[in-house]
Amino acid sequence: MDCTLQEYLPVSLANGWHKWHQHLLLGVLVTSSGILQGYQAQSTLAQNLSTDYCHISPAEVSAKNVLRLAAQKGDRNSQAKYGDLVKKHVNYVQQCRQKSWLKNQAIWVRLYPCDTRPGALEEIFDRMVDRGYNQVYVATFYGKALLPRSTNRTAWNSVLTTRDTDKTDLLADAIQKGRDRGMKVYAWLYSLNFGPEYGVTPEGQSAVALNGRGETTLFAGEEGFQKATDGNTSSVLFVDPYSNKARTDYEKMVAEVARRRPDGILFDYIRFPRGQGGQSIASHVRDLWIYGDESRQTLAALAQNSKGTDLIDRYLTKGTITVNDLKEVDQLYPNEVAPLWQGRTPLADEGNMSYEEKFPWIEWDLWQLALAHASQGVVSFLQRATLPVSQQQLKSGAVFFPEANQPIGGRGFDSRLQAWDRFATTEWHPMAYATCNRSDCITEQVRRVLRFAPAKTEVVPALAGNWSKPTEGRPSLEDQMNGIRRSLPQIQSISHFAFSWQEPELDYYRSSCQLK
Repeated sequence: MDCTLQEYLPVSLANGWHKWHQHLLLGVLVTSSGILQGYQAQSTLAQNLSTDYCHISPAEVSAKNVLRLAAQKGDRNSQAKYGDLVKKHVNYVQQCRQKSWLKNQAIWVRLYPCDTRPGALEEIFDRMVDRGYNQVYVATFYGKALLPRSTNRTAWNSVLTTRDTDKTDLLADAIQKGRDRGMKVYAWLYSLNFGPEYGVTPEGQSAVALNGRGETTLFAGEEGFQKATDGNTSSVLFVDPYSNKARTDYEKMVAEVARRRPDGILFDYIRFPRGQGGQSIASHVRDLWIYGDESRQTLAALAQNSKGTDLIDRYLTKGTITVNDLKEVDQLYPNEVAPLWQGRTPLADEGNMSYEEKFPWIEWDLWQLALAHASQGVVSFLQRATLPVSQQQLKSGAVFFPEANQPIGGRGFDSRLQAWDRFATTEWHPMAYATCNRSDCITEQVRRVLRFAPAKTEVVPALAGNWSKPTEGRPSLEDQMNGIRRSLPQIQSISHFAFSWQEPELDYYRSSCQLK
């Protein structure tokens, strides 16, 4: 099972790893037998980056790392000292967080098969604690499930596939390792993005979302709108939120995760995809992902008379209606005054109006019905998905883009149709990822979410970036958090995306390493 860094890292990264490893050992003496010398239990934490962020001092980070490596080799003295230092750091972060304005600082992380190696999870969680994190969001479903293959009865393959890890429950192990270090551990799940493997079987294909041009959402990237012609494994595939098969399969998987008793479950990708350029705006019914069989059936069921049923079908099939459609429907159903569907109030004198007069109103009402139907599918999918979570009395969280529920222009809407203001979860996790090179645009995204948040819903902004340096149009994490602290003092919990950004060399190693 062992894999060495040199085997899998390119030379440039391997050199970087060597320098990083030397930095960890700086100021610490190790004998040839691996026993730490010169470690002093009474060392202080005075070298923190900032007490506000509860970072552990570099000297103690190095000491703990050396003790952990020696402990893995079976040295009992190092094992005892390592355990003591872990506890000391747990107590420090807990006390620091109690005094800080920021009560919870979380980080997002994905685990890999090589994290089943002895000591791997300890190293990952130690590094999180070193930077003052007291919560972690573990990627648990992203087209594959972080569940043991031997007992995985879900519709998805397991992340761990080798024979030696057949019974390994990496999620349960991560929950335990995190809690050993004073951290709350959440499971982080993709939602409507089921991954391309789900659509391989005829049953799965029947649950896939379709738009009015007969296209699926098989993309070459998370936000791209180009077709994945090469079967790229990084492709995404969204399902019809009205599909009973999709809902049932997903609910079973959530129930399996909930049985591991994480501290909460976060639901991501509760939306439709966002295309590029003009395709990022839904301005026509054929842009909407409501053409799956069950979605169409559910929409048709909203009609309240025959005229309504007929016009809804014509609107979806042709992508529009005409004045002639209104005339034909009147001839087919002469005993009905006006077309009716749920939520529609006919015009005051609609029966006596000319076709030209009432046509734009009816067409507009059909467009509004289609938009509402698409948005409701996302909302109702989440409602059902959270049932196993509430049954286990766990926290549930919705992850969303603050700007993904907005109208654009006179008729269009953000194509994600993410009506997050209607998400009924105990926590909201807005991805405040604005890129204006300042913190104020990020703060404004969070401020907008707070205006919609119910009184009992905790808002936990997700920030993207790195410590002490700007990243891709965003200021450092410290600057982002200080902006929120100054403007929105009611915020007491924040998360950082992502562990891989903070530890790119380690993440490359972990993701490319092969178990033997």
